[in-house]
Amino acid sequence: MAWAIPLFLFFMGIEYWVARKKGWKYFTFSNSITNLNVGIAERLLDTFTVGIFYFVYDYLHRHFGVFDIRSGVLLWIALLICTDFIWYWYHRLAHEINILWGAHVVHHQSEDFNYTVSARITVFQAFARMMFWSVLPVIGFPPAMIISVQLVHGLYPFFIHTRTIGKLGILEYILVTPSHHRVHHASNEKYLDRNYGDVLIIWDKIFGTFAAEDEEPEYGLTKPLNSHSFLWQHFHFLLEIVYAYRRAEGWKQKWKVVFGKPDHINPGIRPVLEERFLFRNSTGAATRRLQHYVLGQTAVIIAVLFFFLLLEEQAPVFIQVCITLVILLTLVNSGAILEQRRWVFYLEYARLLVVFIAVYYCWPHPALLWTAALVQPLILYFKATIEQRYLRLLYGAPA
Repeated sequence: MAWAIPLFLFFMGIEYWVARKKGWKYFTFSNSITNLNVGIAERLLDTFTVGIFYFVYDYLHRHFGVFDIRSGVLLWIALLICTDFIWYWYHRLAHEINILWGAHVVHHQSEDFNYTVSARITVFQAFARMMFWSVLPVIGFPPAMIISVQLVHGLYPFFIHTRTIGKLGILEYILVTPSHHRVHHASNEKYLDRNYGDVLIIWDKIFGTFAAEDEEPEYGLTKPLNSHSFLWQHFHFLLEIVYAYRRAEGWKQKWKVVFGKPDHINPGIRPVLEERFLFRNSTGAATRRLQHYVLGQTAVIIAVLFFFLLLEEQAPVFIQVCITLVILLTLVNSGAILEQRRWVFYLEYARLLVVFIAVYYCWPHPALLWTAALVQPLILYFKATIEQRYLRLLYGAPA
């Protein structure tokens, strides 16, 4: 999991270099940063969920496994095909059932389409997929085989999130290619609900959901999100479900809100929730200074995540919690800065506080407490001035 990070960043860099050299405007700063932020959160939380998935599969295999499947070349191939088949149906239902779409919608929010979009996977989606793949240990596949195939199966989709690769000849008839997946991410009406496959394209052709790419798609949601907020991206559709459910009359309508198609959610709900929760600012475009600060934060957090995953077993649980909090606070902070919110000052303060607590845990020296005791009153006394100067440095003079 740790070494996948520099590998993916390397290919993102190659794609960016190729696109820039050819003059293709495939990357925008804000979209790329928000894509990476979602991926950082998923990779971080995977640290805690992969182990949970293994033990769930192990329990199901020991207590409910129908067959006792042993490792073998043909059985590894069979498991890969089964995994891909189940993925097709999970993916298709994730577009057709609201509660599953609430977990999957984050992956489709970007209006860019490049390798950074492959990072837009949430931990909610990971849990949803686990429920579908839980049939594999019941069939009799050992959990170690399942997790291994899932890791390999999860690598392939990264490479189909690109506009720099055209059609691939005979492979178009067998594998899911970048051309196929561009169709899947399109918001064009003729491309909607097509090409759900992950590795093999045959499932879409068998079940009638295949469409070939015959023109350059428009990417993103049919109703663009227009927000870089980390929290809003993750929870906006779940909030729409809750809002619609509370106002639905009768159990039939409530059932449709939760388990019906996304079309059953009134599109007028989102503007109401945006007015209540999003608090858009009428600020100007992001300055170079702001972009450099956000990019610096992202680079540091990616480095922290890499070493955290690499050395996780050597870190005490308390330090793991602190690192997790710092990373999550930074992700929320980056999105809020891109939205030019004024309350990011408090996120900065919270992040520094968590870092101080972690340092004191590792080195409980009285000097640290004395320093905090002296600095904290000064921060509180000059809070208004410090906050004003911080925001001016970040956003420039207020409009």
